[in-house]
Amino acid sequence: MTLRTVIASALALAAVTGPASAETITFAGAQPDALPQAFVSALTGSGMPGRWAVVEDASAEGNRALAQLSEDRTDNRFPLAIYTPTFPGDLEVRIRFKAVSGAVDRAGGVALRLQDARNYYLARANALEDNVRFYRVTDGWREELAGANVKVTAGAWHTLSLWAQGSRFIVSFDGTVLIDARDETFSTPGQVALWTKADSVTRFDRIEIMPLADGAKP
Repeated sequence: MTLRTVIASALALAAVTGPASAETITFAGAQPDALPQAFVSALTGSGMPGRWAVVEDASAEGNRALAQLSEDRTDNRFPLAIYTPTFPGDLEVRIRFKAVSGAVDRAGGVALRLQDARNYYLARANALEDNVRFYRVTDGWREELAGANVKVTAGAWHTLSLWAQGSRFIVSFDGTVLIDARDETFSTPGQVALWTKADSVTRFDRIEIMPLADGAKP
């Protein structure tokens, strides 16, 4: 399994070589004030759509990050930036994110096995609540499957990983495993997405997508 580094400004031209390929996505060369072409904006729930754009950030990898900038306070509002290729169901996705602001919520997350904007698995971290949660979203309804309390510092970069193989899911935060859960709702290939909630202004500067070999261990 090979690692391909994908710069977001060239994502629209990059070919995915196959389902066994891993990808690392950064936004170092991306056009500011726009959503890279290999991503689409979507919304779970209600409220205004997310406003996703590449922003300059001296602390980000390559000095740029993809940010959700809308401050709509609708509580049942979950903006998504969906990366359009489809990946196998067994994979690990690791993101680096920074929760910048938000009064209702200050959260960032990653979704996988995404069938559409209403059906997927989600791991998210919240800097207002100081916790990490694992959810199943079915027909737009978010249901918590497991959670853990941990300090999530606003304004600082953190890593969040969601590992999925068959019915087993492992969520890690800053390299520490916090959640080991099982669910059988979604098992087929799907897409990967970045996620926020309500008025969260959140930045993401790195996405690692790593399909798992048969029999891979966490």
